[in-house]
Amino acid sequence: MPLTSEDSSSHRSPRPPADPADVLVVGAGPVGLTTACELLRRGVRVRLVDRAHTASPFPKALLLWPRTLDLLDDLGALESTRRAGIDIRTFRYYSSGEPLAAFTFPDHLTPLCLPQNETERVLTERLHALGGHVERGVRLLAFDGMDYSGDITATDGVTAILEHADGAVERYRAPFVVGADGAGSAVRAQMGTGFSGSTYEAAFALVDCRIEGELPTDEALYYQSPQGALVIVALPDGVFRFFASLPPGEKAGVELLQRIADEQGPGGVRLVDPVWESVFRVHRRHADEFQRGRVLLAGDAAHVHSPAGGQGLNTGMQDAQNLSWKLAAVIGGQAGPDLLGTYGPERADVARQVVRDTDIQTRGWMLQRPWQTAARDTAFRLLEPVVERGYLPVMAGYRFRYAPVRSTQEPAWPSLCRLTGRVAGAVRVGHALPRPLAVALGASGSPDEAAGAGGGPAGWTLAVTPGPSSPRLIESLSATVADLPQVRVAAMPPGQAAGHRLCSAPGYHLIRPDGYVAAHGHGRDGARLRVELIAHLGGPRRPAGSPALSRA
Repeated sequence: MPLTSEDSSSHRSPRPPADPADVLVVGAGPVGLTTACELLRRGVRVRLVDRAHTASPFPKALLLWPRTLDLLDDLGALESTRRAGIDIRTFRYYSSGEPLAAFTFPDHLTPLCLPQNETERVLTERLHALGGHVERGVRLLAFDGMDYSGDITATDGVTAILEHADGAVERYRAPFVVGADGAGSAVRAQMGTGFSGSTYEAAFALVDCRIEGELPTDEALYYQSPQGALVIVALPDGVFRFFASLPPGEKAGVELLQRIADEQGPGGVRLVDPVWESVFRVHRRHADEFQRGRVLLAGDAAHVHSPAGGQGLNTGMQDAQNLSWKLAAVIGGQAGPDLLGTYGPERADVARQVVRDTDIQTRGWMLQRPWQTAARDTAFRLLEPVVERGYLPVMAGYRFRYAPVRSTQEPAWPSLCRLTGRVAGAVRVGHALPRPLAVALGASGSPDEAAGAGGGPAGWTLAVTPGPSSPRLIESLSATVADLPQVRVAAMPPGQAAGHRLCSAPGYHLIRPDGYVAAHGHGRDGARLRVELIAHLGGPRRPAGSPALSRA
């Protein structure tokens, strides 16, 4: 805003220059907080700003799925997260009031219900413990002289124009900027990238309240009917969320949700003591680019979609995990700048899958014609066992796959692992390691401390599976990575590999710092492993502070 003579800089103390940072993170919701925590624990200097003057008090997103809980465990924040949340063990579906299907989660796939403001509180506490803080009342106005070529090496940073709560304007330069500032992202606008997609015609009404009556406290209930959808989810502290399609011309509020619950829902329940009420429209959109040079997008700034299945917050926090270890490696000189180029394609592919899957669920809620609802209900009944076996792990976050982009990511003779590849739930290149195996191999948390203790982050792990015909395989592959100190070697016996549905033939699995399988090969694929190490890490370790990527 323009400054008057009364509040010009001559009438107030000059703002002291902000401390230098390697990354400026714009937006201090769950995604920005996760990004800052992940970077700080990797030794990267972070400045985190948010335009809001106070943290949001609203519950907003609710579900944290197991893959996100693993992330919080690595951050050292899982215990406080679990104390504040409740498990949701069953998704139960109805059609016109009649039971349709129920999907019960096994323990390792069970989501945790924790209101978003509580998730932010937990992450903020962890941020403070790591030495970080949030600067509030600071908003991004513009980038000055941004390079739009997309080449990271074309410049040494980005100059952000920031406005403070008192009207002061600051020029701040950082090597990288991460936009985690939501669906209306100022960072995305300054990047100049599109936000492709559309908006659903129907609006939704939401009420969080207490109840008089009985509802299950560990279930999500989905009532589908030609009149619209009603969803009821238990929250901590005896609160329940009711949200439903908003009939045209109706006024949202407790009275409307009470009527919908009586007519379409369980009945016999009275909604009292509202905690939060809201009306919202649902969008399905994603950014055309997640990265332009040294500016990157994460979370709702990069993609938005229906709340069906409670995936949005999780997708954003996993964006932050994927991006942060790559930024840290590039800034620290442990990888070349090309590594950052993998962030956008990997996470854009996941975002497209989530947008597609949640769109299918949302359209299923809103079917009205008898033949449509009959077809939907038949599909639910027929696919119930398939969904429990095949789709629940997808919802939990364990079956998204970063598809291989080079032939050297897989064995020269893949027939050796053909049987393993056909097993349901097989872990292939691009999948996340099962959590128990990641912990056992030291490929999660800190290799020097118990995973989940919030110790130092894991680096690269080369898990080697020896065999009777290759007793010296560990020694041989250790020599292959000897000039790369960021890669540690761990033994993975055949029985351990097979027990977790990985190929158990003599060979290796190269595990990234975020726990995903980057490459797999067999005993004679050492040259292919070397190609992959160079592709990911740029060869032997380079000194930190190379000219193009130097710290400010």
